[in-house]
Amino acid sequence: MQIISQNLRKNELKLRIENIDDLWHLSQLIEPGDIIKGQTIRKVRIGEKEQRKTETVKKKIFIILKAEKIDFKEDALRVSGTIQEAPEDIPKGSHHSFNLEQGSVITLFKEKWFKFHLDKIKEAASFRQPSILICILDREEAIFAVSKRTGYEIITSIQGEVQKKEEKAVPKGSFYEEIIKLLKEYSSRYRAEHIIAASPAFWKEELMKHIKEKELRNRITLATCSSVSKNAITEVLKRPETKEVLKRDRISKETNLIECLLAEISKNGLAAYGLKETEKAAIAGAVRILLITDRFVQKKREEGKYEAIDSLLKAVDQTKGEIHIISSEFEAGKKLDSLGGIGAILRYKLSY
Repeated sequence: MQIISQNLRKNELKLRIENIDDLWHLSQLIEPGDIIKGQTIRKVRIGEKEQRKTETVKKKIFIILKAEKIDFKEDALRVSGTIQEAPEDIPKGSHHSFNLEQGSVITLFKEKWFKFHLDKIKEAASFRQPSILICILDREEAIFAVSKRTGYEIITSIQGEVQKKEEKAVPKGSFYEEIIKLLKEYSSRYRAEHIIAASPAFWKEELMKHIKEKELRNRITLATCSSVSKNAITEVLKRPETKEVLKRDRISKETNLIECLLAEISKNGLAAYGLKETEKAAIAGAVRILLITDRFVQKKREEGKYEAIDSLLKAVDQTKGEIHIISSEFEAGKKLDSLGGIGAILRYKLSY
């Protein structure tokens, strides 16, 4: 996420959405009552109603919206609410939705920006996409590329010598050995944290049979592509396997936090879980780290009970506690959901 400008005296931040992860962050940041300014698409009728010669067209307009409902699904964020300001032909108070996506620019206004809000913005703005080494291969050719913030850079390509065996062409073992050698060399040179091996058929699985080092095998994710070409690299970068690779860093961090909470619970230590117990700890100023799932937050919004969650978050923020919103999509979030969707690691034990 790019912070284009900020004016905290006016409680405004202007932001550019750069990736899908930014949409998830914003889905947790934008709250009912927030004001969003930006360009959007709205259907507008043109023509004279009396003569029944009207036409509905899609028009780009700049509006100011008061958020009422926030809905995040996969790679789309929809913020619905009432229009506060718009061109003259758009009635104030009418309902509209911002459909936010990669590349969208918005200005977000809150009555007050709390520390956990700004921390979340800074986290998204400082995000560094981990370098991914990509190897596209088949029986005769392998192309190596490394991902960049936008797109990729081709490093090299190599040709394999194909030998005939029972009328079926198979690559010589030395071709796989050359691929493995380059995977090691390039992952070190470009500090690639992840490797994706992709092929049109079973060649990627054949490659894996030749990789003996456990450390290298564990860093490789397999994907499917339609050909061995430059276009295939773009295809692989858009595949769900690549998205999963990019999520791993967040998953690792969230898993560690939940494991710490579970360890404290198991020894009856510095922990609270469930809404009531966590609220008591927050009011007492005892919360060091608050953990709450996005599913729990969404549920309270849908039930019209978000105000209590908002008060809890602000109480933790005011006592300088950390706040982490955990994704329910992964195992760590599911474990927290089984505890009520909310928990806290405490500064000290509470006496009841």
